[in-house]
Amino acid sequence: MSKTIAIVNQKGGVAKTTTSINLAAAFAMMKRNVLLIDLDPQGNATVGSGIDKNNFVPAIQYILVNDADITSAIMKTTGEYDILPTNHELIVAEVQLLQMTQRECRLKQALTPILQSYDYVLIDCPPSLNILTVNALAAANSVLIPIQCEYFALEGLTGLLSTIEQIQTTINPTLHIEGLLRTMYDGRNRLALDVSAQLLQHFPGQVYRTVIPRNVRLAEAPSHGMSIFEYDEKSQGAIAYLTLAGEMLQRVDEKMGEMA
Repeated sequence: MSKTIAIVNQKGGVAKTTTSINLAAAFAMMKRNVLLIDLDPQGNATVGSGIDKNNFVPAIQYILVNDADITSAIMKTTGEYDILPTNHELIVAEVQLLQMTQRECRLKQALTPILQSYDYVLIDCPPSLNILTVNALAAANSVLIPIQCEYFALEGLTGLLSTIEQIQTTINPTLHIEGLLRTMYDGRNRLALDVSAQLLQHFPGQVYRTVIPRNVRLAEAPSHGMSIFEYDEKSQGAIAYLTLAGEMLQRVDEKMGEMA
């Protein structure tokens, strides 16, 4: 059964796109069929996956607005996962979506014919709670929230959780929190330790054991259009994302066991 995960945080600079790319690559390494959807007009997940964001048609914006064939827009990456790329034209589509009926469910409708082809669909969302993010939340089964352990992290998280609750109530009642991921983590930093402790206290069972460390190689990889596994598979960042993928798969197995 396919699982769709929206990777969301309205705060920028929390390693959301880094997580999207490298989690997709990690699942692919584990022989899962993965589709990464770049839903951010900046197109960072597209570029970070080695795709020229100015040299493809049709892209996600044509699918959302014009009902273009989604299969014709999907591209294969060197990281062995598929990607639905985007670029700055998605900004225009965002405006057009606001004028459309059932605008919140356009992505969900577009994905329906291809879901059976993938084990995981990951959606890299823009750093804002706009109509594109709402589309991602309407289409997703769950939400993965990357959080940098700093002062404003918990305040921003409150607003995001409120939005998720509204989506659950009005559009997608099955939506739930997949997990909270601590990113850019430095265990030597007292503030990081304090925020991490608060997350564990307020969200028991929802914070991943895996933490993503501050890692220069992780920061460098996107500029080469590579996942961390292609760029430096022995780095701490690569080990962390592979561990995260394993932890997520283990959680799925545990839930299946509980249902059996």
